[in-house]
Amino acid sequence: MTGAYPSEVVRTVGGLLSPFIAMFGLYIIAHGHYGPGGGFAGGVILAVGVILPRLTLESRIAFGSVPRELGPLAAGAGMLAFALTGLVAVLAGGAFLDYAAVEVGEIAASRLRYLGILVVEIAVGLAVFGAMVLVYDELAGSPVDG
Repeated sequence: MTGAYPSEVVRTVGGLLSPFIAMFGLYIIAHGHYGPGGGFAGGVILAVGVILPRLTLESRIAFGSVPRELGPLAAGAGMLAFALTGLVAVLAGGAFLDYAAVEVGEIAASRLRYLGILVVEIAVGLAVFGAMVLVYDELAGSPVDG
């Protein structure tokens, strides 16, 4: 189901809430490396910020702001970033995702773990966001009025 919802209230609220939902998803991803939340939850919430306009607004508006191609690109980029983050540690002589094995100047191992987890959370969030948008777009089909 894509296209304009018949209720003016639903269209207005959906259009106004979606940027705030997406911003909250980004916050959950960024906060997840040292607190509750993380890449999966943030990626799903971020995807809701894109899917809600597709459910409620006209297709030309909803798909004009976030094109269909973004789903597969985000999913692929997220998976690639996750894999590369793990492989950097392997190439440095550690285990997969062992960020402390990577020696970067005088940065402490605890700081490297902190930064490594942040990169992984962003990668997972991006992959989940892309997968959720891709699944919705494939199930909904082509926009009917766009």
